[in-house]
Amino acid sequence: MRRILRKLYDAAGALGGVFMVLLLAFVLYSVGPGIGLWLEDRFGLPNPFNYVARSADEFAGYAMLASAFLAMASTFGRGEHIRVTLILQRLSGRARRAAELWCLALGALLAGYLAWFSVRLCYVSWQLNDLSTGLVAVPLWIPQLGMAVGAVVLTIAVVEQLVVIALGGPLMTEPSGDEAMHIER
Repeated sequence: MRRILRKLYDAAGALGGVFMVLLLAFVLYSVGPGIGLWLEDRFGLPNPFNYVARSADEFAGYAMLASAFLAMASTFGRGEHIRVTLILQRLSGRARRAAELWCLALGALLAGYLAWFSVRLCYVSWQLNDLSTGLVAVPLWIPQLGMAVGAVVLTIAVVEQLVVIALGGPLMTEPSGDEAMHIER
């Protein structure tokens, strides 16, 4: 089961990477006319980017939203989220496990809350046929879908980790292999 979930997290993370590349493409597309004008004014060169970047900033925002939310579960599963472990590192044994469980339970509750309202927002936008206000009218449920899917997958990842630790698995705050070597040096 954990192997299937890892594949889900990795697929969501890869999709987040695709949206990161799209974000770059939209940003480059939107700055093209400005670069062309600068080349024309500064060097007298003909403007190779003679177009108006309509709604490129809007689409860049949508890509950034999807990229961030879709990558959350993959990042969490790899232990690469920023965690403040100042108190957890000072605890040991049962107290440390209890504190880790409390943190994960709170995280699962908050991630579930985010997922619930993200899915609800997406559904209401779809029901109302809510459109963006930019030059290109985009049904808002489409960009909100990346946020909703990412929040749901993050909730699954946090709950999975909570169950693993509740069943006696290794704690997230314990350094493993490379981290332990880095700490000892």
